[in-house]
Amino acid sequence: MSTPVTESALLEALKSVVDADTGKDFVSTRAIKGLRIEGGDVAFGVELGYPARSRHAALRKALIAAARGLPGVDNVSVEITTHIVSHAVQRGVALLPQVKNVIAIASGKGGVGKSTTAVNLALALAAEGASVGILDADIYGPSQPTMMGITGRPESADGKTMEPLENYGVQVMSIGFLVDDDQAMIWRGPMATQALDQLLRQTNWRALDYLLVDMPPGTGDIALTLSQRVPLTGAVIVTTPQDIALLDAKKGLKMFEKVGVPILGIVENMAVYRCPSCGHSEHIFGAEGGSRMAAEYGVDYLGGLPLTLSIREQADAGRPSVVSDPESEIAATYKAVARRIAVKIALKAKDYTSKFPTISVSKDT
Repeated sequence: MSTPVTESALLEALKSVVDADTGKDFVSTRAIKGLRIEGGDVAFGVELGYPARSRHAALRKALIAAARGLPGVDNVSVEITTHIVSHAVQRGVALLPQVKNVIAIASGKGGVGKSTTAVNLALALAAEGASVGILDADIYGPSQPTMMGITGRPESADGKTMEPLENYGVQVMSIGFLVDDDQAMIWRGPMATQALDQLLRQTNWRALDYLLVDMPPGTGDIALTLSQRVPLTGAVIVTTPQDIALLDAKKGLKMFEKVGVPILGIVENMAVYRCPSCGHSEHIFGAEGGSRMAAEYGVDYLGGLPLTLSIREQADAGRPSVVSDPESEIAATYKAVARRIAVKIALKAKDYTSKFPTISVSKDT
């Protein structure tokens, strides 16, 4: 006669499976749901707080193996689900309807690949199973319509709000959809920030887990407006290893810190060049600048992307790397970075409003 399977023994066995993204087991984090034991048949669910579709198969296999290692267990059924929650943010700033989390993708200067990073991270989160949108907040140089391969004008059913355009399963809004390609936006700061506010709040976003905001470079009017008016869950800083880029990235990081927006981490672009012919690696812009900056400021180094022609070509063609070559090493890196960002958000308190200072701007008289 076989030993009856007990819940305590099963949970103890499942503790051996550690989440590769959080470093914690699923029992202590109370991610095991609906545990049922009927003789030798075991069934349970695992609820993740972040999207990780590419991990599901390996995770299910590990959990089944752990359960079957217990005497008396014959059959194991595991269902993996994702539940992404909304996080309260700055005091006095209301959450956006239909948007759970807003993430700023920022840099201190232009030319570091911020927009390319933003679009690939958005596509990576979508590939991992999340509902995702992109707001192109670069009023003066919108690039997301090109990178997402989208043309046309947003539709409006009521003449007051706009429907986001969509491609590759990601919702997108940009000033680039509303003006001609060769039209220069010769606007002063207040006009630009008002336009951004309208793009953000008059778009009918549809049940988004994450809205990624592709920020303009620098720490000017639009960045400050976002910090004041938009419920930011956190910011990701994009840089290259180059000392000049790092100097400006540090300014961007400090700006977000001063207005109380959590830094989710640093992404390093153009970290290394690998010759496609001989395989030789060269640190053209310097080595490990992003990781040193992360250590200096006590924030997470989320990952580095190589200086590769394909990343630029695929983005310019409207098919970024994550959708052009989803099984590539580059796509895997973007997905890993996206998961780290989502995990950072999931591990945050659901309401950290009290940690945010009240932000005000004074005018010189």
